[in-house]
Amino acid sequence: MKATGLETMTKLSKLKLAAALSAAGFAFLASPAVAGDIAKGKEKADQVCAACHGKDGNTPIDPSYPKLAGQFRDYLETALTDYQAERRTNAIMVGQAKALSRDDIRNLAAYYASLPTQLSVRR
Repeated sequence: MKATGLETMTKLSKLKLAAALSAAGFAFLASPAVAGDIAKGKEKADQVCAACHGKDGNTPIDPSYPKLAGQFRDYLETALTDYQAERRTNAIMVGQAKALSRDDIRNLAAYYASLPTQLSVRR
């Protein structure tokens, strides 16, 4: 009887494979693909973001401030983490982003992505 590939693996190889698969699973859970909590995002947005970007994410107090409602979740997460790391520079946003936890960023991104947008594309 011919042995299958898994049967011929040594015990050490099987342990290494199990560890690698387990690590891959944990990496997935910790990745930015993990969605945030919309309700917690709304709570944080009301505390931190609404003063400048508007309570609905569509009515910023200054036309130079972006509308956040309806933006892609991964774009918002990247923008906030880039402000934290100062890869993106804006005196106000760097200060605001540095005060946010990783969960805050995920939650804010999920919240704003869930909102209807007033953005449109002109042709």
